[in-house]
Formats: sequence, C-alpha cells, structure tokens
Amino acid sequence: MTRIVISVLARSLMAGEQSAQAAYARAVRTLGRPWRWLRPLAGRYAEAFSVGVRPRHRDVVRFLLEDGEFARARRKYRHAISIAECIPEPSRMQPVAAATAWDLPRIETLGHLSDWLCLSPGELDWFADLKALGYKLSQPKLEHYHYRLLPKRSGGVRLMEIPKRNLKAVQRRILAGILDRIPAHPAAHGFITGRSIATFAAPHAGKQVLLRLDFQDFFPAFPGARAQALFRTLGYPEPVADRLGGICTNSVPRRVWSGCSADFETRMLYVRPHLPQGAPTSPALANLTAWHLDCRLAALAESAGASYTRYADDLAFSGDRDFARAVERFAVHAAAIALEEGFSVNHQKTRIMRQGVRQHLAGIVVNASVSPYRRDRKLLEAILTNCVRHGPASQNRAAVPDFRAHLEGRVGCMEMIDREKARRLRTLFEAINWE
Repeated sequence: MTRIVISVLARSLMAGEQSAQAAYARAVRTLGRPWRWLRPLAGRYAEAFSVGVRPRHRDVVRFLLEDGEFARARRKYRHAISIAECIPEPSRMQPVAAATAWDLPRIETLGHLSDWLCLSPGELDWFADLKALGYKLSQPKLEHYHYRLLPKRSGGVRLMEIPKRNLKAVQRRILAGILDRIPAHPAAHGFITGRSIATFAAPHAGKQVLLRLDFQDFFPAFPGARAQALFRTLGYPEPVADRLGGICTNSVPRRVWSGCSADFETRMLYVRPHLPQGAPTSPALANLTAWHLDCRLAALAESAGASYTRYADDLAFSGDRDFARAVERFAVHAAAIALEEGFSVNHQKTRIMRQGVRQHLAGIVVNASVSPYRRDRKLLEAILTNCVRHGPASQNRAAVPDFRAHLEGRVGCMEMIDREKARRLRTLFEAINWE
C-alpha cells in the first residue's frame, strides 16, 4: 500500500468526526470494500482521537503507520488495496463537547476566515507566516512587530514584541470575536474581566503559610503549536486553526539579537514561534492554553488542603496547619507539574511565607486581610498632599505626559485593593487644582 493510499485513508477517517461507525463507513467508501480489518481499525482510531485536540492529518497518518494490525493487512493485501473514491476531509466546525456551548463564529474555510478578518488571501498568509519567514528578514519595514529589549532586575533580558498597527487590528478582532468568549479557569486572575490582583490575593488572606512560585519566560514558553491546537479544539478545521495560531504568534528575526548579551537558550526560545509579549491576544491565549496546568495544580492544592490562584506567571498557594507541615515537599511537586506542562520555575523567586513575616503577593499584603503596602500608600498620600498644596506640576518629576490620569490610576488601584484605606486618597485627588 502506497503512502498516497494511506494519506487518503487518513482523510477519510478524519471525515468521520472521531466516531468509529462514521469512520468505518467513510473508509469502506474510500477503499471500495468492507475489509474485515477496517472496522477494528476504525475503532482503534476513534479510541485514540476521540478525546482531546482534534488531530492533524499527519497525526492520523502516523497512527496508521504505527498500527500493528494495519501493518499486517498492508503486507497481506498490498496488491489488492486501492482507492475507489477520494473523500476529502470536510471543512466544517468540529468542536469538543465543552466548546459547543460557546458562542463562537463559524469559520470553516480560508475564504470565510479572510472575509471575517477583512483580509485578502495573500494578506492572511502574510500575517500568519506559517513558514516563519519573518525570522530571516533583515528589513524592519517588512516585519510585523516593533522590538524592545529590557533588562531584568534578576539578570538576563526581556523582549517586548509590539505588533504594528495592521496586525494589532487583526489580533484584536480575534480577541474580541473568539478568545474573549471562552471562559478561563477559575484559578486564573490575570487579564480577565472582573478579576484583578485583588481577587488573585484575596483567597490567601489570613492563612498560616503562603507559597509563591514564579515562572521563567512565561509568554515565550507557549510554542505556536499550542496556540494552533487550541483553535483546533474549538472546532476550526486545520487550515483555519493554523492561520489563526500563526497570526497570534511570532518568530523573532535574528537581527534583533545583534549586540545583545542574551544567552543561547533565550535566543532559541524566541526564535521558534511563540506568544509575543505585547500582542493583545497573548494574555488570553496564555490563560486558555494553561488550562490543563491550572487543573493539575488546583487538584494538587485541593489534595493538600490548600488554595491556588494564578496571575500570569505568579502562582500562589496557601493553607493552614496541614499545608504548613508539607509546604516544602508541596513546592517540589508543583514545580514538577509545571515542568511537565512546559514551564520552568524560577527557584530564586520561590518564597515560603509564614505568619511571622509579611505575606505579600503582587504588591498586596495578605497577613490578616488584603491591603496595599503601607509604604506605597503613604508615599502616594504625600504626593497627593503636595499636589494640593503646591500644584501637580511640582510633583511630576518624571515628566509623565498625562499626570492626572497617572495619579488617578494609582488611586484607583488602591481603591481596588482596600476601598476604606483609599478613601482619604480619593479626597485628596479630588481637591487638586488642575488648572
């Protein structure tokens, strides 16, 4: 049996929508005969791919090549098996069971996707860049992103990848039309409407012990294949899912690293397609593709009598007496799960905080209740007081373009954490004479 026959048979099985009976019927039409080995093969195919991400064509071909019973049938009937009818894989939505309840747009062909994104077919392929040609570019005008290298306080560099105007508009369309309609895991609190650093920290207030973990290189740790797999899970056909994932990921050109002291591993992390830190779709995609990680860590925390929340790459676990006795061993198990899911824990930032010290998360103290740092609140109160007495210009030492919005944002952040303690700050802000 030739590879062409195997490829066509794979597409006929995929057309059966992971149902053994439907896959068998399609395979019989493709080969023209109800071979005895076809029904068991269809059953094994359905068992292998009925749960999880919708498979790629190459995955089904690999399954056929590795199936022992099918290999024996190929050897026995190699001259008798041929293609009677080509049944192409249908271009229709095939979501997993959970995704059927979400109000997602039906995009079943590349033409539908081009129309939905208001792009021509050429522009669609150019933005998706499935062949990662952008990595080889040496002309910034042809690139889709602006790049900015920022040093980390702990050493190393962080690369900001800011999409240019046209690509950002396309990504925002995907964010609003697809990603924002998918519910995130209850433990995820970053970049989600109605959740914040306050809701991230609140479950850990007043606990005997608090464990904080931090991931290294959070956004680049998500390869482009995981983004494409997410869109296939939502039901989009493989060509559509590949381009949606391509638009939301990036491969950094070599020229960006010229004159930079970044190590080889960091460069390789950014060379492969990944979620760019700076794209509007990256936070939502990171939360959704980390669903399995959140499920495993939430289950681990529950088994230890602890609470678990995550804000982007910051993970927090807390509990009382039983958890306090096993927290060191628990931290090792949590780091192992993260490693299995493709993330690396920055052990230098791991903290175990008991009630005798200040327990804090994302700039919030949680020893007894959720409250901001006293130092930060007092500093902001002093700035607002001087703004009232001497005018806001006297306090804008960093030449912030919109100092009023800057101060209002800081006051709003304090109100979000502890409205009672922020009441005086709001009074002072409203007393400032901005004229």
